Amino acid sequence: MIADPRFDQAVRLFNAGEWYDCHDGFEELWHETQGPLRPVLQGILQIAVAQIHLGRGNLRGAMVLLGEGVGRLGPCGPTALGLDLERLRQPALTQLQTLQLGGEPLPLAMDQLAFVQLRPPCQKAPPGPL
Repeated sequence: MIADPRFDQAVRLFNAGEWYDCHDGFEELWHETQGPLRPVLQGILQIAVAQIHLGRGNLRGAMVLLGEGVGRLGPCGPTALGLDLERLRQPALTQLQTLQLGGEPLPLAMDQLAFVQLRPPCQKAPPGPL
């Protein structure tokens, strides 16, 4: 997870469907980030910008950015940056596939970009079967 209040704000804006403002937040962080987290930020950013294109009726632009965004999140595994990427990746992929088939994609649900629940490392697992 990025220990930066701008990251939390960008996630909140994403989940509120404030695509342009969240784009600005994620883009700023993306420019400042190096290493393996950079493509994760770029993928989230591209999915957000795809939503702007969808809202403006630019279906080709939306398809390109959804494909790029989903592709960048693919190698990351189900979580990164403390986020449940699978919860975002699957609906974005569904949007992309719907567009590719000539359909009208559903908008992303609010709170699509969710933080994973992390258990402190020293906390015991709850009792029960393994």
